[in-house]
Amino acid sequence: MAAERGHTRWGLILPFLAVPVLLLGFLVVGMFMWALNDEEDPREGAAAKVPCAEALAFGGAERPAGAEPHDCTVQRGIDTAYEAVLRMPREDVGDWLRETYPDAPKPRTGDGSCGALCLDVTHENGLPGTAEAHVVRVRVEYVNAETARLRFSAFTM
Repeated sequence: MAAERGHTRWGLILPFLAVPVLLLGFLVVGMFMWALNDEEDPREGAAAKVPCAEALAFGGAERPAGAEPHDCTVQRGIDTAYEAVLRMPREDVGDWLRETYPDAPKPRTGDGSCGALCLDVTHENGLPGTAEAHVVRVRVEYVNAETARLRFSAFTM
């Protein structure tokens, strides 16, 4: 049986060819939508919560005795930055800083820009060899006569 003049058998073949073309099209559109979405990836730039022991260890420190961890995060990108906020007995802050960073410079006091105490430590001036961070910054604010808020930052550069 011959096809009539002007008619072909593409009518039977076309539906079978359309399915793979449509699937490929949906795949390409889906890849573009995924690449252009605005959601933050916690591994790249967004801060993610971490255990405070992890944040402190990155800077070569351990949690001070009697300290209550409040907020500990990590932000990763080109560099890595850990932040930890702890509340602890005010009278224990100086001893903890001396024990944790014995070769560091003496903490600065009350210059207005850093709170009650400030300490900046690098590998060149007292950061322990166990620290993965390149710099550690500790800022201490006195909440009241008994309590201090310690802001701990450890990061690479």
